[in-house]
Amino acid sequence: MNNALSILQNTFGYEAFRPPQDEIIAELANGRDAFVLMPTGGGKSLCYQIPALLRDGVAVVVSPLIALMQDQVDALQQLGIKAAYLNSTLTVVQAREVERQVLNNELDLLYIAPERLLNEAMLSLLEGCKLALFAIDEAHCVSQWGHDFRPEYQKLKILHERYPTIPRIALTATADQRTRDEIISQLQLEDARVFINSFDRPNIHYAISEGNNPKLRMWQFLQKNHANDAGIVYCLSRKKVEATAEWLTEQGRVALPYHAGLPQAVRQTNQQRFLREEGVIIVATIAFGMGIDKPDVRFVAHLSLPKSIEAYYQETGRAGRDGEPANAWMAYGLQDVLTLRQFLQNSTADEVHKRAEHDKLESMLGLCELIACRRQALLAYFDEASNEACGACDNCVTPPEKWDGSQAAQKVLSTIYRTDQRFGVNYIIDVLMGKTDDRIQQNGHDKVSTFGIGTELTVAEWRTVFRQLIALGYINVEAESHGSLKLTEKCRPVLRGEQTLLLRKQSKEEKLSTAKKKKSPVRPQDEPLWEALRVLRTQLADEAGVPPYVIFHDATLQEMVSKRPNTVADMRYISGVGDQKIKRYGAKFLAEIAKFPLAELLNNRLSATVNESLLLYQEGLSVEQIAIQRDSKENTVYGHLADAIEVGLLDVRKVLALEDSEYQEIVMVIESLEDESKGRIKPIYEALDEEYEYGVIKCVQASM
Repeated sequence: MNNALSILQNTFGYEAFRPPQDEIIAELANGRDAFVLMPTGGGKSLCYQIPALLRDGVAVVVSPLIALMQDQVDALQQLGIKAAYLNSTLTVVQAREVERQVLNNELDLLYIAPERLLNEAMLSLLEGCKLALFAIDEAHCVSQWGHDFRPEYQKLKILHERYPTIPRIALTATADQRTRDEIISQLQLEDARVFINSFDRPNIHYAISEGNNPKLRMWQFLQKNHANDAGIVYCLSRKKVEATAEWLTEQGRVALPYHAGLPQAVRQTNQQRFLREEGVIIVATIAFGMGIDKPDVRFVAHLSLPKSIEAYYQETGRAGRDGEPANAWMAYGLQDVLTLRQFLQNSTADEVHKRAEHDKLESMLGLCELIACRRQALLAYFDEASNEACGACDNCVTPPEKWDGSQAAQKVLSTIYRTDQRFGVNYIIDVLMGKTDDRIQQNGHDKVSTFGIGTELTVAEWRTVFRQLIALGYINVEAESHGSLKLTEKCRPVLRGEQTLLLRKQSKEEKLSTAKKKKSPVRPQDEPLWEALRVLRTQLADEAGVPPYVIFHDATLQEMVSKRPNTVADMRYISGVGDQKIKRYGAKFLAEIAKFPLAELLNNRLSATVNESLLLYQEGLSVEQIAIQRDSKENTVYGHLADAIEVGLLDVRKVLALEDSEYQEIVMVIESLEDESKGRIKPIYEALDEEYEYGVIKCVQASM
């Protein structure tokens, strides 16, 4: 694996593999098959790109993502890797040139759409080539149970039949057990080693916002959290996509529509703007986004409920591929429940598929109505146990209020029964509220015993009750009879008073606010350099005709700002900077960094000795190294850094290698001894059982 590590470091610019990348690469490099389930942003592509460079011949990557192939190939070419693609966007002349390169063994990787690959002429062409491996990306497309089923994927078993000695790897970011089994069966991967990584995306904050006015609630979310960020908004229908994009544009955002009904040229232009410009919002149906490589998508918002947890997980997974914090926000209301229930009723699928669709929808609605940790529920759906609540989803951060909705449910269920199960939500609410309109009087429903017994709740609160009763399966929605409500067997114990029903309280609607200034990913004093590097990156990307992240990811620029390399040798230690990137861009970025010397960032309010330690720390020395160089004690150096923390020059969490629980423990003890310690460290040190050094405590104290 030394060769693989060398390629990782020198070509891709990363120091070490993430588990289990090295094991997967070893399987393929040694000619064996692999099935890989790894979350978005986990580094799946390296698992076949590095074996492609280790083995003789061309690696054929099967992907349904025609619109993204060019960017994938551009990114590889920037690294000095010989890559090309074959799909319907190429002219005949261009396609023939790629085929010539394949035949002459001039390529490391060839990206190809499944339809093109399955063409007999293409299969015959490959038989005359030296093949390194086959990589089948987005492998869940093979599953007829899945949300992205592509029939041509089921024909890919031919690769095993025609090229039995060529190793294959199938990769996906989302698949429950049933889908995993189908992938292995359909692609004849029974002998493949299976790698299942954690489904957890710890950098994504999950939130589901219930209530009315979803567009306004989304705008509130955007203003509060993502005033200038790139993101994706998903809608169920094309009409809603275009209306939402127009509405966001009217609010002052750059928002572009994307759906299958738009001309291909418009779709391509909008996608390229999203990938290459900053702060663009794409409003799309689920046709958009599978395999999106844009790493800095800071949010995914759903204005329509996905049909399954797999779809929700995959779509939200397009946020935060760079590992930086991101948000998955979804609007959820009564109409979503009614729409999807009716959609299920109208399904033309056979009974087996209809049952599968029903089960998936039940799981999705259950996630929406959940009172406990959403991340735990997501992981459990994919058979991954998590013993502790995440502490970061909406339910963990602000636990929902619960109330005993048993009596309210009885009133609803009884009214549905007494009106012969022939009416929809609005009509039943009118009866409960005692509304005396012509229709109710003509039907004689002003005479039923439940007429007017629901005035203790508002109409909005009743809609919340209905939403939960339908979502939880106590009421069915009949599509054939225009949304009339039917009681299910599940409601009997509630009607008889044998079951207590705890419901979520409707969260209060927030008033719209002005946009909050987004917290910068770098320290205030580093922002001029951060902005300068981003401008330089954009200029270089425009010149090369590629998205900015193909030059360098944000995380790489942030590391440059933090470590401030002075030489090419220093630059090699920056994550994401390989040999080709240094040759192409190293001198330009080093020159830009040199315009912002560290000494200018020092705070004149601090003493000379503090500034000396701070300068050494900013140059990348550890506390121990600074103490040795300055012939000082480590606690003294920590004291200097504490002074810098206090004036906002340093982030305490980056200075101290503490777990969250350890940091919180120190904070709690400092707060509890505030009167007793009177600023002294010793009482705090003793209360913490002398487990933390004085300097560490002083740094935490300075941060409070």
